[in-house]
Amino acid sequence: MKFRPCIDLHNGQVKQIVGSTLTDEKESSSLNTNFETDRPAADYAKMYERDQLTGGHVIMLGPGNTEAATSALRAYPKGLQVGGGVTDSNAMEWLDAGASHVIVTSFVFSEGNIHMERLQKLVEICGKDRLVLDLSCRRKPDSTDMAYYVVTNRWQTFTEYKVTPENLQELAKYCDEFLVHGVDVEGKQCGILEDLVELLGEHSPIPVTYAGGVRSLEDMELVRKVGNDKVDATIGSALDCFGGSLSYDEVVAWHKAQQSA
Repeated sequence: MKFRPCIDLHNGQVKQIVGSTLTDEKESSSLNTNFETDRPAADYAKMYERDQLTGGHVIMLGPGNTEAATSALRAYPKGLQVGGGVTDSNAMEWLDAGASHVIVTSFVFSEGNIHMERLQKLVEICGKDRLVLDLSCRRKPDSTDMAYYVVTNRWQTFTEYKVTPENLQELAKYCDEFLVHGVDVEGKQCGILEDLVELLGEHSPIPVTYAGGVRSLEDMELVRKVGNDKVDATIGSALDCFGGSLSYDEVVAWHKAQQSA
């Protein structure tokens, strides 16, 4: 298991946001921000490079983030993935800018459905080995269905596509990794979605990174346990470098201990 670092960008700033409060509005009174800083995104990228952390992701939450994302990729060439508004028309631009992979959601999942022809086109353009599918998901409110559904458009729009063992097996044919935010606990430091991590650990045939609710090294150990040591995890708001109380240096030390075990 690995610790995967992150850089979340909103309106050009590094921020940590409660995922379920994101909207399409540039400014919204409903947006719940845990942390924001004027520290450049490139500084975080350089820190991750210094600590030899690979496979992290830069996520552009809405417009106005291109410059900041590009600066992070240039600071750590081929060390970070990038997502947010990636389509068949700009995927190669991001790879040429220094991303190791592009992360795709809304281009493939739109109008409530998955568009396999778009996914296949991305594979033709980028290659399977440079494509990450974002399967960030939520349970539908007021529903007896306990399934997790892929959500798009800043995690506000439900699709009809479920995160199931069969779908994980099928989609793995078209990408190198999965990125899965447990949206309802994202940014809340309230603990992980154990059943989702267990599902990913048991059924994902390719590398998968889980994000959402991690608040301690004990939570990282829980991801390792219930994910059968096959699910990587990212930490956001809980880290002291993002205003939290969990030591980033301690997490890096824990990560390195896992790799040498």
